[in-house]
Amino acid sequence: MLTITVEGTPLHYRDVGQGLPVLLLHAFPLHGEAFDKQVAALSGRYRFIVPDHRGFGESELGQGPTEMTRLAQDSLALLDSLKLDSVVVGGVSMGGYAAMALLREDAGRVRGLVLVDTQATADDEAGRARREASAKEALEKGVEPLVQTLLPKLVAAGPDSPVGREVAAMMRTASPAAVAAAQRGMALRADSKDILARYAGPALIVVGEHDTVTPLEKARQMADLISGAHLEVIPGAAHLPNQEQPERFNAVLDRFLASLPT
Repeated sequence: MLTITVEGTPLHYRDVGQGLPVLLLHAFPLHGEAFDKQVAALSGRYRFIVPDHRGFGESELGQGPTEMTRLAQDSLALLDSLKLDSVVVGGVSMGGYAAMALLREDAGRVRGLVLVDTQATADDEAGRARREASAKEALEKGVEPLVQTLLPKLVAAGPDSPVGREVAAMMRTASPAAVAAAQRGMALRADSKDILARYAGPALIVVGEHDTVTPLEKARQMADLISGAHLEVIPGAAHLPNQEQPERFNAVLDRFLASLPT
């Protein structure tokens, strides 16, 4: 198992394939295996670096809220350990928040940006309150209430579909402490519209047709902020198009990556 230790916290990652390096940052409350269908289909042409965010998958949690800046710094430490000066940075949902935080931390490391079913805006007061309530509920009752309330919003095919069961199984591997720390960390994230407006590199914005968590207007806002960004809507998908419609998502991702200089 590949791990690095960042400030005393062991963090797991996978490094698969060859070619243009692509860092993929997973959604809440999943882990790096959420990208298995991308790695399986495209690792013959691209090198995928896929960490488990702290507290998820095989990574330890560490102390305090899992802030997006912390996830960005974890990713930069991983790139340093792999001696990678620049990579394509892609993130889904919470992973998108982390990708934008990484862009703020060190834009020079980002040779291309892929933002999937995420948003540039920070939580408002009501959103922060909902995250705190979810954090407390996880600590008091475990992750099952989160699975029941969140899963129907994540996949258009529904909880009882094959992809719904796959996502539910991933969600159930998360510890209550990791869920609470991530919710509290997301509540603290900064608004990223300014950093997207300054980003001058290639960008792909992807959104599932049926996403109600971060719907099409959120994707359009990000695409409008980045000069030359390309927006793609994935039919038949909700918040996790890379898992729900992998062939369509992979085709979109492959076209974008193939257009970049190696």
